Amino acid sequence: MAYMLLSLSELFRHYDDFDPLDLLIVHAVLNANVINVMKDPELDKRFSSIHAVESDEIKLGVARAALSRFLGLPLETVRRRVTQLIKREVLSEGTSGLIVPEANDYRFGNNHDLQTANMILIRKLLRDLKRSGINGPDDL
Repeated sequence: MAYMLLSLSELFRHYDDFDPLDLLIVHAVLNANVINVMKDPELDKRFSSIHAVESDEIKLGVARAALSRFLGLPLETVRRRVTQLIKREVLSEGTSGLIVPEANDYRFGNNHDLQTANMILIRKLLRDLKRSGINGPDDL
């Protein structure tokens, strides 16, 4: 729980001009965009560095209805907020659905400061789990 709270705190600190719900939507889209990368060992290795950014061409788009279901939000809320995020050029829409474009002005998906902070938090989480006797998935 501490990892989640600290991660959210960092996210809100870096993007304080965004509504928390909009940040949730953006990061759900980012996650959906790279599911194919995470499932392909070659692509996963190619984009595993914080310095590697997935090109828009390989991103999987996501539908508003899928976001609504995934986040447990009303479709109309997702639709309205996505429309505003498209106007801010945080999201774009193609034939496969919504993506966070690589060249967005806010560096969503390519914020090295935020990614570095996340790596520090992940290491802390793993140390805390190890101190609690959890060394791997078999210990859960």
